[in-house]
Amino acid sequence: MSFRDIANIAGSAMNAQSVRLNTVASNLANADTAASSEVEAYRARKPVFAAVFDRNATDDALAGARVQVLDVVQSTEPVREAYEPDNPLANAEGVVFYPNVNSVAEMTDMMSASRAFETNVEVLSRLKAMQQSLLRLGEE
Repeated sequence: MSFRDIANIAGSAMNAQSVRLNTVASNLANADTAASSEVEAYRARKPVFAAVFDRNATDDALAGARVQVLDVVQSTEPVREAYEPDNPLANAEGVVFYPNVNSVAEMTDMMSASRAFETNVEVLSRLKAMQQSLLRLGEE
């Protein structure tokens, strides 16, 4: 596997984790937004990733891989209903609808994505150090 393949894998993984962090931020920003109907309520979003393997055309061996963001989908979990007759967004029955965002799960997801991003930064850093060491070998 070449240095370029390693950099492509780490770079695509960092891009995927950035998408993941952005969806977490969006979910947390909308966690307490109220709506007057279930249809209008914000629904949590989750990214869908896939590992894409590149094959070497000459010998059918794996040449590398990358992480691809396939889509960002809405959660199918039901939204939260609360009886708040004094809320201006309450419907005729006094019910207000809140997003299906679990703040604790979102924070956990954020920490996981941050650590995965940091790991890939470390991979790129070590790759750079390896390349510099290789260049120094050629100087001697």
